Amino acid sequence: MKLNMRKGVFIFLFAFFSVSLAFSQTIIKGSVKDAVSFQSISNVSVTIEETEETVLTDILGEFIFSTNVPLGEQVLRVSKLGYFTQRYPIVVNENQVVNITDITLERDLTSSQDLFTITLSDDELDNDASAADNISGLLSSSLDLFQRTAAFEFSSSFFRLRGLDSENGTVLINGIEMNKLYNGRPQWNNWGGLNDVVRNQELTVGLTPSAYNFGGILGTTNINVRASQARSGSRLTYSSSNRSYTNRLMATYASGLLKNNWAFTIALGRRWGNEGFQDASLYDSNSIFASIEKKINDKHSINFVSIYAPNRRGKSSPNTQEVYDLKGIKYNEYWGWQDGEKRNSRIKEVVEPIFMLNHFWDMSSKTTLNTNIGYQFGKIGDSRLDNNGTNLVNGFPEGGGANPSPTYYQKLPSYALRNFPDNTSVAYGLQQQFLNNGQIDWNSLYQANTPSSLNGGNAIYLLYEDRVDDKQLTLNSILTTELSENIILNASVNYRSLKSENFANVLDLFGANTFLDVDAFATNIDEAQNDLLNPNRLVTEGDKFRYNYNLFANVLNGYAQAQFKYNKVDFYLSGSISNTQYQREGLYQNGGFADNSFGKGEKQSFTGFGTKAGLTYKISGKHLLDFNGGYITRAPSLRNTFSNSRENHNVVPNITEEKIASVDASYIFRSPTVKAKLTGYYTKITDANEISFFFADGVGGDNTAFVQEILQGIDKKHLGGELGIEAQVTPTIKLKGVASIGQYTYDNNPNLILTTEADDESIAAGFVNGFKDFGQSSLKDYKLAAGPHRAYSVGFEYRDPDFWWVGATANFFTNTYIDVSPLTRSSNFNTDFDGNPFADYDEDLARDLLKQEKFDDYMVINLIGGKSWKIGDKYIGFFASINNLLDEVYKTGGFENGRNANFRQLRDDKALDTPVFGSKYWYGRGTTYFMNVYLRF
Repeated sequence: MKLNMRKGVFIFLFAFFSVSLAFSQTIIKGSVKDAVSFQSISNVSVTIEETEETVLTDILGEFIFSTNVPLGEQVLRVSKLGYFTQRYPIVVNENQVVNITDITLERDLTSSQDLFTITLSDDELDNDASAADNISGLLSSSLDLFQRTAAFEFSSSFFRLRGLDSENGTVLINGIEMNKLYNGRPQWNNWGGLNDVVRNQELTVGLTPSAYNFGGILGTTNINVRASQARSGSRLTYSSSNRSYTNRLMATYASGLLKNNWAFTIALGRRWGNEGFQDASLYDSNSIFASIEKKINDKHSINFVSIYAPNRRGKSSPNTQEVYDLKGIKYNEYWGWQDGEKRNSRIKEVVEPIFMLNHFWDMSSKTTLNTNIGYQFGKIGDSRLDNNGTNLVNGFPEGGGANPSPTYYQKLPSYALRNFPDNTSVAYGLQQQFLNNGQIDWNSLYQANTPSSLNGGNAIYLLYEDRVDDKQLTLNSILTTELSENIILNASVNYRSLKSENFANVLDLFGANTFLDVDAFATNIDEAQNDLLNPNRLVTEGDKFRYNYNLFANVLNGYAQAQFKYNKVDFYLSGSISNTQYQREGLYQNGGFADNSFGKGEKQSFTGFGTKAGLTYKISGKHLLDFNGGYITRAPSLRNTFSNSRENHNVVPNITEEKIASVDASYIFRSPTVKAKLTGYYTKITDANEISFFFADGVGGDNTAFVQEILQGIDKKHLGGELGIEAQVTPTIKLKGVASIGQYTYDNNPNLILTTEADDESIAAGFVNGFKDFGQSSLKDYKLAAGPHRAYSVGFEYRDPDFWWVGATANFFTNTYIDVSPLTRSSNFNTDFDGNPFADYDEDLARDLLKQEKFDDYMVINLIGGKSWKIGDKYIGFFASINNLLDEVYKTGGFENGRNANFRQLRDDKALDTPVFGSKYWYGRGTTYFMNVYLRF
């Protein structure tokens, strides 16, 4: 990077030199700030050229050299990813202090990180399927090579850092937590399409200390959207892709801090497309952002932020291998043709505006207090088809229609081969019908409903949505104070209050006028009522039905943290405490749970605490050792507290706080040309809970039931190592390599409980009052379905002085496992209806049947490149990426089908060449592209 002579001379002439006779020590110290916002920049690398001395700036942007300081004329090299590197000449005299304050760095607008941020937030992060959960967004602003690679190269394979879910990392906007209380995960859709205004992020990784909150074991990301700290100017962007959407437009204007002490940032965005890589995966999203700040005086500023990003997108289905073999990896069962257009039955709609007011108080030059209030409300809707519409016949509901899913097991060739093995023409006919059609027949739904309606009956089919309407208030206050030159204190207190309305909402009756709101599978008329207070209720489009309840949550937490920084050692201590309360309020009296569904249930209260500490030992400027350890107890999420919240007040039996113990140790090497980090880690999670819902065959013998599966008291173990190394072999060429080697397993045999409605069928299956404890599920040492347990990447970057660049990476993934079924590994698997083991049970065969599926290894090659031009005071930039250049076909995840719940069911099904109830999978995308062009002025 060229020497900025004017700035160098300026700082050289005006640098403040002071002599400290008391200590008689030679010191170089200073601070680094952003050239536009003039805010402190942490983790900036400051190197004394031609020496091994390198330090990083702290959270206040300050640095200090106090050992092995060379005398005479020296040059400081100041660099950070995303900024232009600067070099500053200084003169060092013995026993004097060289104090260089407010070194400024300008942002590098050509940084390829810009492309990565866009592709992440618009693409992978929009996928909320549990099998696709990842933490890429928590890493996209990281300086660490390993973290960046995990975010940018591994995310399409749904790699999870250290095998952990995103609930273990915290996302904040202006200090306000965005993780959902329902499942602990951030809802990235809430600020999608606003890349230009959310790129200013402050990241801590793992247990390392954050100035905003205690954080989780995957760290904290704070998105800074203060208007006064946005880069002033305007930007127009157009993008094209075949991943999630096909087109995107964005416009952003930031005033910076004006002379009247006001600052404004406004952004508009639109993303749309009829389908992405998967068939009929429509995308329709608009985004509006405004941030207004008033600097009242030198000590006080107030900032108001509003974010409105409504979006609709069509989901894509996991499928069995039989379906993929017939239709390919782009196949999606959720859609069908209607009036010449593709109509998707599974639409996810998110409309949750965010408003926040932030007060920033510089109490002194050493102390700041940030107080925030945030309010978020709106809706999340997930639509689906229902084929169980009924009419009252002699006072009892009767009816229902054929399952409209084109992949319903009775419509596939495997079903015919199992049930009609001597008549292959049946299987051939189903195969040809699926190949030629294989999508939802929307017209048939109208044709079934219309005659029923004309004869005074109700709808057989309907389209409805599962709705969640949240209202959440957040209040917090965050304190940072520099107690001395070596000690920084952080503290905060935070309160969150949630009211979550949950109900089913009728969207489309397909030509009918009414739908009978009862449970079509119930065995008596009272149990059939979804609401005993309104029996046999007829609903129309726009009505609530089936279930209707509120969830309340109140969380109060606080933390305190001290950071100590010395010449050879930095260390920190941090502690947190929290109280969480949940309560369910039923608005319907469910017929299956008449005494335990209506009104407010019992409050559930949890107390959590956390403690963590870390130490960095600086062997020299090039060699460092870093250690972190923590122990956290936390409340279970709302999702994993109530076992069947749609119908009753029941909670997971013996529920308690989850416990997490985590340690890691790193060796860090850094020089002007080579940077490397080697990390080993161990994490143990205990007393976790998981709840799932499915239809099971072979429960308590040959019985069938729709069940809620409660896996209680789960222990998990995560251990492994991480390596990242990059070398600037020439001024323009950088080589890089990354490896992640992990093993993520169940570490005990948790307890398995099934619940269902207390009807005749459940009694026959051995349930008592709809409850059955199966004892332990033998899961110990089974691998967790956490994406690839091992991932490797090698690549290069070429950055030309004429502002164009190219890069390529080869990424290798191994040890990816299917999500196993706990029920088939419980006592139910080998137990007949009479409670005795199956007479024909074969342990060797059972062991083979229960062996966990391991997916094939694969390699993905990605390319990236771009070019920028400066025309006067304007910038024009173009960049593009191609992912999976060789069109590799690979599985990213999947789950076993829980319908084969016992030995006989599973044995008979797997004996077929193509199982009827085979596992379902997600496949990675084939070759995809992303192109972006922008104008900045």
